Amino acid sequence: MIRRHELTDDAWVRIEPLLPADPGRGGRRRDHRQALNGIVWKIRTGADWRDIPERYGPRQTIYQRFRRWSADGTFTRLLEHIQVHDNAVGQVDRAAVCVDSTIVRTHQHAAGARKGRPEGTPGQRSAQIHQSRQALGRSRGGPTTKIHLAVDGRGPPLAFTLTAGNVNDCTRFTTVLEAIRVPRPGPGRPRTRPAQVIADKGHSSRAIHTYPRRRGIGATIPERAGQLAGRARRRHRRYALDPARHKRRNVVERCFNRLKHFKGIATRYDTLAAHHRSAVTITCLLLWLR
Repeated sequence: MIRRHELTDDAWVRIEPLLPADPGRGGRRRDHRQALNGIVWKIRTGADWRDIPERYGPRQTIYQRFRRWSADGTFTRLLEHIQVHDNAVGQVDRAAVCVDSTIVRTHQHAAGARKGRPEGTPGQRSAQIHQSRQALGRSRGGPTTKIHLAVDGRGPPLAFTLTAGNVNDCTRFTTVLEAIRVPRPGPGRPRTRPAQVIADKGHSSRAIHTYPRRRGIGATIPERAGQLAGRARRRHRRYALDPARHKRRNVVERCFNRLKHFKGIATRYDTLAAHHRSAVTITCLLLWLR
């Protein structure tokens, strides 16, 4: 019987061939599906590794597979494989890509990684470098992480990047767009250029409006009040904006809502940014498998 938060039979059939062979060192080999269900349970509930139910196997085995598959890119390959399949059957809508970001509160245990101090670096500066590398930023509510996300016109996530929570949205706009790589079902380079990109005022700047135009991408990004006032003073023409098209941006908000149904994503418990990135990748994979 399939329990809540576990992979369905259809989802398992699609991803099983891509999982690496377990090297094993003797003894009973733990089933990949059992371990993966334990990982999904942990992300869905936000519980500690030691609280994973016994039905998923030893917690050390589950954690070691999560750690190994995070390091060798297994989770990323699984997501790309599902995107290849859905792109082949016409389920990827690249006509309009929506970009936005969301803040994730960080649990106090997530800021406890060992802080290496480079030679000649003051202690406070070393802590700042450590937090930046682990995508942690200080704000009024404490340490936070920001997820910058790009989704297709239907809502499934195409690409994302993690930064500290105090990083401005517009500084990562081009990064998340360049991370879009939808592999083709046959030969040829991955698709990296959508027809249209839609974002909110937080992504408005001259450089951002120029970047899509140079790549032949239409942009629907409203300008802030200060930018509009500056254009009026200089008697410059405003950027064209289609209000009806801009309303489609709510698909990225709905995607964030689905992502944060997973308590391990709504609150960051992972100490390392690489592990939190893998948790977000697994959650994106589950959204594609629905």
